[in-house]
Amino acid sequence: MATESDSHLFVDLDGTLIRTDLLFESALRLVRRNPLYLLAIPFWLLRGRAWLKQQLARRVILDPAGLPYNAEVLSWLREERARGRGMTLITASNQRCADQVGEHLGLFDQAIGSDAKTNLKGEAKLRRIRELAGGGDFAYAGDSRADVPIWEQSSQAVLVDCPASVSDRIAKHCGKVLQIGAAPPLWRPLLRAMRPHQWLKNTLVFVALILSHRLLEADSLLASALAFAVFCLCASSVYLLNDLLDLDSDRAHQTKCKRPFAAGDLPLAVGLASAPVLLLAAFLVALALPAAFGLVLLGYWLLTCLYSFALKRIFLLDTITLALLFTLRVAAGAAAIEVDATNYLIAFSLCFFLGLALVKRVTELVKLQTDAIVGRAYRKRHEKPLTLIGSLASLLAVVVFAFYINAQATTGLYRAPWVLWLIVPLLLVLLGRIWLLARTGKLHEDPVLFAVEDRLSQLIVLATGCLIWLAA
Repeated sequence: MATESDSHLFVDLDGTLIRTDLLFESALRLVRRNPLYLLAIPFWLLRGRAWLKQQLARRVILDPAGLPYNAEVLSWLREERARGRGMTLITASNQRCADQVGEHLGLFDQAIGSDAKTNLKGEAKLRRIRELAGGGDFAYAGDSRADVPIWEQSSQAVLVDCPASVSDRIAKHCGKVLQIGAAPPLWRPLLRAMRPHQWLKNTLVFVALILSHRLLEADSLLASALAFAVFCLCASSVYLLNDLLDLDSDRAHQTKCKRPFAAGDLPLAVGLASAPVLLLAAFLVALALPAAFGLVLLGYWLLTCLYSFALKRIFLLDTITLALLFTLRVAAGAAAIEVDATNYLIAFSLCFFLGLALVKRVTELVKLQTDAIVGRAYRKRHEKPLTLIGSLASLLAVVVFAFYINAQATTGLYRAPWVLWLIVPLLLVLLGRIWLLARTGKLHEDPVLFAVEDRLSQLIVLATGCLIWLAA
């Protein structure tokens, strides 16, 4: 049972009980549903954060079961409740959100949140706690600098994932301090959210440099390197945006639930700030390259945004879009060094990457435990037709490559174009093996990661490069 020294415990929600912020969560859900709400949000904010939260809560359905709860805090609260301690959930989030979380957990005597006029944060929250505590002692669990005035007036301060500067300050004002976790460095989850392993895809900008035999030209090599850096920055910006908009589906996914935003390892505010900064940096660096490259980059970014907001949920169109995004990388590489991307190269890229995009979907369906992929238009019954379409696309890519070898423009570029025929069986082995592993559930969901980690795939890529060099 609770002892007399156990004062009533008031618990914060955002960043304390859950490892996210419901203001940003709600805004992102609303914008994903209809991007035009981006125009309304600033006007709501002009009337105050409390009004903004009220408008968001009215329009967004919160799933409290899917939120990333702080497991350590939740375990401690359950122990305190089992001992008979009184607890109140008090949050700057809207009252509707507080009620939903409180009802879901069943741990609190009551749940108090902001209304349309009062934003329960800092001094406003302290005043409400004093009213509820009736002038008596109280304990408070929070996570941010805004909670400092409350901790300084509490009989017990519970600090959740707080930076050392805040912890040291509270230790001087409060005799009873409980530290749960510590503020982790943000650069690690941010770097993980930027997906540097996916930057391998951006090496496609070097394809035109290699095929045009300009690899030893310093100016062309520098332009391609800049193009690679630009696409890494732009792609990472898009990855951040995509993860911010996909919180619900990622949390319901078997592996994507570990992504930094979905798991609560990285604050949503960091992503919302980092995405435009990376994008701006990409376009600033792109100014050093030809204008045609900038246009391709703009098209790539617009298509990725369209994919994030809508196309990813349309059957087959999502995989076609992915193939186009890969092909745009190849076209951008050609634009960076001011050479023309041949029809053969574009056709090969579209077929090859359409096949890989469908491999990814088939792999997800093979490993699927339910009937549908969360957030996608695919069902278990689509596995066989997607396999057929994807296999044909992969085979067509090999056929296009064979036509490329016989093309007059190709024979003029290579001293021994017949050597390129040796690449055909290598492509068939690579693609056939990928499809076999996909159908048996042994393939990683991302074919790019598979290619990076698989020794045979690495050898085939190396052998292909050597054959192109020999042919030249």
